[in-house]
Amino acid sequence: MLTLKGVGKRYPTGDRALSDIDLTLPRGQVLALIGPSGAGKSTLIRCVNRLVEPSQGSIRLEGDELTALSGAGLRRARRSMGMIFQEYALVDRLSVMENVLSGRLGYVGFWRSFFRRYPEDAVREAFRLLERVGLEHAIDKRADALSGGQRQRVGIARALLQSPRLLLVDEPTASLDPKTSRQIMRLIRELCAERGLAAIINIHDVALAQQFADRIVGLRAGQIVFDGAPSGLTSEILTTIYGEEEWDTRVEPEDTEARPALASREPGASRAFTPAVSGGLR
Repeated sequence: MLTLKGVGKRYPTGDRALSDIDLTLPRGQVLALIGPSGAGKSTLIRCVNRLVEPSQGSIRLEGDELTALSGAGLRRARRSMGMIFQEYALVDRLSVMENVLSGRLGYVGFWRSFFRRYPEDAVREAFRLLERVGLEHAIDKRADALSGGQRQRVGIARALLQSPRLLLVDEPTASLDPKTSRQIMRLIRELCAERGLAAIINIHDVALAQQFADRIVGLRAGQIVFDGAPSGLTSEILTTIYGEEEWDTRVEPEDTEARPALASREPGASRAFTPAVSGGLR
């Protein structure tokens, strides 16, 4: 579904954020990106949807070469990639419903969105999504009246209203307490399974990655140093990714029966190496 070949990113300062990234993500797989701060995790996600321009390489989404797109073609491609942000990226003065409906901005014209005139089917789907993420009681609340976990759920519903083929998730639990973090990760995984969505999740919490991801990719200094099943994260591998530390790797996935088996090497077989409405809104 998503294929990256030789992707690199060098900033004008000369700093290299990514080096020769090769990655293939099949439909329905939940992939967790782990690694120390500055390893290139957020840069990699943003290169996929071209919020950051890659310096080299190929990024293909279901046959479309994303690096060759511009203008209307790039806007159409971005509609198929739902982005969930660490800091939620909500408009505080708008209601929960209005924030979710903003997920359809790529499909409606400026004036229809300005006057909140979204298609009725989009409004119905927004209601369904808010019920699914447990916020049907908060539809008319302003976004700035919500807790962190609730704000993240709004962000998830907004991303899904795009009808994406791929979810790009940047540190969804960074500002949340441990219980809420598990709830959010569980929700993302369940929604991906229900909708057959692939997802790339940039996450610092290794235990959450092991519990909720199908596959883990470890980055260090902009290079892939591990690509495999969560069970392959030994203390030695974690030391390769993060450096010396005392690691406890005894983490079990929450639902091993629901986790699809990883293919041999294409993609995600274990590898490790040292880094060289109409009518208006009612």
